Amino acid sequence: MPAENTPVADNLDDDDYPAYTMGRAAAVLGTTPAFLRSVGETGLIAPRRSEGGHRRYSRRQLRIAARARELVDQGTPVEAACRIISLENQLADALRLNRETSRKPDGCGTDT
Repeated sequence: MPAENTPVADNLDDDDYPAYTMGRAAAVLGTTPAFLRSVGETGLIAPRRSEGGHRRYSRRQLRIAARARELVDQGTPVEAACRIISLENQLADALRLNRETSRKPDGCGTDT
């Protein structure tokens, strides 16, 4: 599914390119397609669909699903694992925004 004017080689480094079929994604993660469907049903990841309607996953989505699997393997229910990951992501975003904001001058002419 490359963009019309994008060379295929440009997709090799794209973490968001949906390169993995459900079967391949499950094999890479050492899990089942049912696990990937359940993670998708929570809204944690939203795989793209091929022209034939099959789910396609990106590397970024596989990393997220791998984190969910870690939590599930520790005994956390899938829904709770997905909520934990969402909260971890929100915290990371807030911390990043806080760092960026604290580095900006306050506009009062008293940069230190």
